[in-house]
Order: sequence, then structure tokens, then C-alpha cells
Amino acid sequence: MAPIPRLRDYKGPALLSYGFRPFFLFGSLYAGLAILAWLPMFYGELELSTAFSPRDWHIHEMLYGYLPAIITGFLLTAVPNWTGRMPLQGRPLLVLLLVWAAGRVAVTLSGRLGWQTAAVIDNAFLLLVGAAMAREILKGDNWRNLKVLVAVGILIAGNVAFHVEAHVLGAAEYGVGLGIAATMILIMLIGGRIIPSFTRNWLARENPGRLPTSFGRFDIIAMVAAGVALLAWIAAPNWSATGAVLIAAGALQAVRLARWAGERTWRDRLVLILHVAYAFVPIGFVLTGLASLGLLPAAAGIHAWTGGAMGVMSIAVMSRASLGHTGRALVATPVMQALYLLLVAAALARICAAIHPVWSDALLHIAGMGWAVAFLGFALTYWNVFTRPRAAP
Repeated sequence: MAPIPRLRDYKGPALLSYGFRPFFLFGSLYAGLAILAWLPMFYGELELSTAFSPRDWHIHEMLYGYLPAIITGFLLTAVPNWTGRMPLQGRPLLVLLLVWAAGRVAVTLSGRLGWQTAAVIDNAFLLLVGAAMAREILKGDNWRNLKVLVAVGILIAGNVAFHVEAHVLGAAEYGVGLGIAATMILIMLIGGRIIPSFTRNWLARENPGRLPTSFGRFDIIAMVAAGVALLAWIAAPNWSATGAVLIAAGALQAVRLARWAGERTWRDRLVLILHVAYAFVPIGFVLTGLASLGLLPAAAGIHAWTGGAMGVMSIAVMSRASLGHTGRALVATPVMQALYLLLVAAALARICAAIHPVWSDALLHIAGMGWAVAFLGFALTYWNVFTRPRAAP
């Protein structure tokens, strides 16, 4: 994301001066705390007043709780750069944050509030985000970025489906698939824009030589194939044809990643971690494809996408964007590098827990604690970045 071109005369708390500040901070805190609650829930040691089953609460709060906060923080910061319009600040930003928080409380207490009330409160946030994004993109005459709204719209539909399915059928399936598909589309769209760009900028300055391949026909083919594969997976996850399409899409995404020269970015860990995070995209497609063929548990590929691509990409984008937009040096400190490694290890542990059930208890604890420490550690490390004014030039 490039620097925001202009700002209103804002004199309120620094936390509410940019969209990324509150949503990156509280989204990260919630990501860590929700997993700390999930582990005892999974083992029957904690019971919440939610209408969801423990499994559905965990999935919902990852897909439709923490992730939308991070996505919103990114979009509220990126859209003004795309449109040249003023960013959301102050009281409107606070209202949006409070609506998100109300959704988290409503879902957790839905057993008392009633599932319909919780669903309305929870979905209000994504509807407001979608409306805000549509207004800015349309008023800014930035038609090419309307495709981002498609992913947001799929998230909204998925969240509605999730609540209805969980109540009517006792477990959500299509709501889960739609949430994963929408988020993966955003990662492939936005990752395909920022990863080659950041890589090219760093290599041109610090390591001349081979540069990332520019966006072209191959990227379009890879994206279309991925979209078709995700649709097939949602509609018929256990068909062998679905498995073949998923594996083919994974191969195309792997080639796409290889074209971005990530192996040449070893010395800049802020850029390198973006490539590592994106590597979980093709891994997830291949593992999910193997699951469709009956060769692996479905949870392996799903957690490659969620714990790997979504988790690692979110912390990679947050750590870089937050430094850039607050005027700080684009350097990953030793602490942040350790948190990167911890989160990658947590994602790998969760994938292995699905593949090797005999080791699942130990690996689940490693994955859960690694995830929690990584996100809570990020929030603590970046606390001053989010809550203090932009650094002096």
C-alpha cells in the first residue's frame, strides 16, 4: 500500500486516525484470545453461552470475526490510495469498530440472545464495510477495484449462510466454504498486487538482477483456475474431478509464486514473509485436492489455507503496512522475525495434526499456543505503532 495521499485535520486519538490502527490491533488481540478460549472448549473444559457448537464457534470467529477485522483495516487504508479520497477517521471509525466488537459479543452470547438477534448484529459489520467500500470506490470512479467488493459480498453471503446452517442443520458447511473461498480470493487478488510490487521495489534498490514477472495472461489463467477449483470444492468436495481441479490450481499458483523472485529477498524479512505466507496458497489447494481424492483428511488443506495462508499473510501484511503508514523504518525486528517463525511453525503443526491423528493432542497445543503467542506478541510489539502519532520524518 502506498502512503495515504491526504488527511483531514484530525486532532483525536492516534488510534482512530487510520483504519488499519484499531482493526489491526484489536483483530490481532482477538485472534490470540479466541484461540486461547478454543483449546479448552475443544477439550470440554470451557463452555460458552453460544448457540453454535464449539467447532462452529471456533470456525466462525476465525473466518467471520478476526479475519474481517484485518481485511477491513487493510481496505480502509488501501481504498483511499486507490481513489484519492479522504480516509475514514475519528467517530465513524470508532462506530465501525464498536459494531465489529458487538458482533463478537453477540455470537459468543447467542445462546442467550437468540441466533436471529446474534446473526443480525454480527452481519451488520460486514454490510457496513461493504457499503463504505462501495461508496468510496464509486465516488472515486475507481471501477477496476470493484472486484474487491465481490469478495466482500461472498463473505456477507457466507456469514448469513453460516448462521442459518448452524441453526437449521446443527453445523455449518456452505458458510465455511464461502468464507474460505472469499478470503482466498482476496489473498490471491491483493497478494498478487502487493507481493510482486514490494519485491520489485526492494530488489531494484538492494539486489539488482531478476525481477518479479509483471502481471499478465498467466496470472489471469491461474486466478480463473483457482476460482473454478474453489467453486467445485464448495459444491462437490468429495468428487475426484474436484480433486484434480484443485491440484491443477495449486500447481498454477505455485508457478505464479515462483515468478515473483521470492528466493532473492532473503535479506529483507518483511518481504520474504509475504512469499512464505503465499506459499500456503498452493499447498492448501494441493492438500485439499488430495483430500477430495480420499488420500488425506480435509482438515489438512483447510488449515493450510486458514492457519497458513490467512494467518501468516495477515501478520505479514499488518507488520509491513503499519510501519510504512506511520513513518517508521521498514525493518523486521528480531522479535517480529521470531513471531513470524512461530506462526509458520504453528500452521505446519496444525496441518500435521490433521495428517497424523496419533500426534494430534501435542500438535494441537503447539499450534494453538504458537498462534496465540504470535498474534498477542504482535499486538504488544506494535502497540506504540498503533496508538502513537506518526513518527517525525
